[in-house]
Amino acid sequence: MTSATNPKPSATAWALILLLGLIWGGSFFFARVAVLEVPPFTLVFLRLFLAALALHIYLHGRFGLYETLATHWRAFLVMGFVNNALPHTLIFFGQTEIGAGLASILNATTPIWTVLIANRWTTDEKLTTAKLAGCLTGLAGTAVLIGPSVTDAASAPLWALVLPVLAAVSYGVASTYGKRFRSLPAPVSATGQLTASTLIMLPVSLIADRPWMLPVPSTHAVLAILALALLSTAFAYLLFFRILSMAGATNASLVTLVVPPSAILLGAFFLGERLGMTDLIGMLLIGLGLVLLDGRLLRDRSNQPEKVS
Repeated sequence: MTSATNPKPSATAWALILLLGLIWGGSFFFARVAVLEVPPFTLVFLRLFLAALALHIYLHGRFGLYETLATHWRAFLVMGFVNNALPHTLIFFGQTEIGAGLASILNATTPIWTVLIANRWTTDEKLTTAKLAGCLTGLAGTAVLIGPSVTDAASAPLWALVLPVLAAVSYGVASTYGKRFRSLPAPVSATGQLTASTLIMLPVSLIADRPWMLPVPSTHAVLAILALALLSTAFAYLLFFRILSMAGATNASLVTLVVPPSAILLGAFFLGERLGMTDLIGMLLIGLGLVLLDGRLLRDRSNQPEKVS
């Protein structure tokens, strides 16, 4: 029987989960297009600034937004760094060398790192046998993806493959730290961290990239930046919180399984990217690890009534 705290997703919830997976998969595609013309630091700033601006316009001060920002600005700075500024920067630098599909697969290890970090830093989320099996399987998939670069057998440099994994670790830290925002309205939390991370990235972009000296990007790059900020960040946040309210956190986490296939298909159709057999094996192992972490497949099997001969 499904508990009340973990209901089966409705048809509408499933549709929104698939839509969000496509949108977040698109973020890797849009980033790959834009980062070829715009330096990573500036690209991160533009993504965060435009997304924060859009959410400020959407909220228009509702839910006590400005009072919350003034009260929790230190916490938002920390959350903005570990959930936006740092991981986006790591992913975008990695994507200067690797495609959208591979970057999304490596970043899909986020739930694995979240479980490991929560086990270390919290008292209410400890490792179980199933979670440990999921973590080990997912980490094995990561090793399969990164391994060839250690032996110079891959076309992508090792550092470019490691950066999306480090971004996943940062997201894992953010998931644990973000529990302190549970009492706040979700759109306010999103706007607060995007505002804080924008302020973090502004001086970094100005000092490192001197954007006023950069050539004007092409129309394709500009459209990719707008889609990355408005669709894959601002709108995606609101959509994610809608799924949370409808189906709960556990069901919302299923979007992790949808993101890599979406990014792979977009990269294949529009950028001509192709994954090798090693990449596919690594993706399958990471996907299996995420399924084991979710745990419902095993629970559903154990709850099935025995057949009577």
